[in-house]
Formats: sequence, C-alpha cells, structure tokens
Amino acid sequence: MSDYKNKILSVCNEICKGTLMETLDIEYVDVGDNFLVAKMPVTPKVFQPDGVLHGGATAALAESVGSAASYIFLDAKEFFVRGIEITANHVKSVTEGDVYARATIIHKGRTTQLWEIKVTDIADNLISLCKLTTIALPKK
Repeated sequence: MSDYKNKILSVCNEICKGTLMETLDIEYVDVGDNFLVAKMPVTPKVFQPDGVLHGGATAALAESVGSAASYIFLDAKEFFVRGIEITANHVKSVTEGDVYARATIIHKGRTTQLWEIKVTDIADNLISLCKLTTIALPKK
C-alpha cells in the first residue's frame, strides 16, 4: 500500500480515539480512488440478546465508514460532514469473526453525497446493504 493510502488510513483511525468507533473497535483498513473500507469484530459487545450481530452496530459501522469517506473525498478543511439519512437492509446473521464495510460513492454533489455501503463477512457474503446520504456544510 502506498504511503499516501497509509497516511489516510492512519488519520481515519487516529480521529476515532475516544469515539463510538473506538468503542465498537472499528478500524479503517483500505482506501482507493472512490471507496473506503473499515472492519469491525463481531463479539458479544456488538450482539443483540440472542447472540447475533446487532443491526444497530452494523448501521453504526456503515455510517462511520460512509461519513469518513465523505471526509476524505471532500475538502474537510472547508466543510463539516454530517449523515442525514441511513437505510440498512440486513440479509444475513453473523455470530463471530469480522465484518467489513465498503463505502463507495454513488453521487458526489456539492452539498449532498450518496454512498452505498456493503457490509460483508470474511468470505465476502453480504450481511447488510446500506445507503447513506451525507451533507457538506461550510465551516465559515
């Protein structure tokens, strides 16, 4: 991986300290020209009472990676990025291992952005399909 990609991932992981992302053990692991990938371990910490990955934890992973992708691909010095809508379709249960969320841009407007986030397991089975709309608000 290039030094540039490593620096982006390092910054993404550094800004997560003391946040929900750290609580959920979310780690950013790959970045490309139009995508960002994060992983989250599936442990009892993110289970619903019956021992499977909680949909809310999955949605938090999806919103985290989509928002971080907006931060990377927009001018973060000029804009605040906020999620304004998220949808999640959960299609498979997970009880162990890691899940990976890959955010890919669908629409990159000046004000709003639309992200598709596919959450998969290590075998690339689809766990959840999410869409996130973000808004870029001027800092001034």
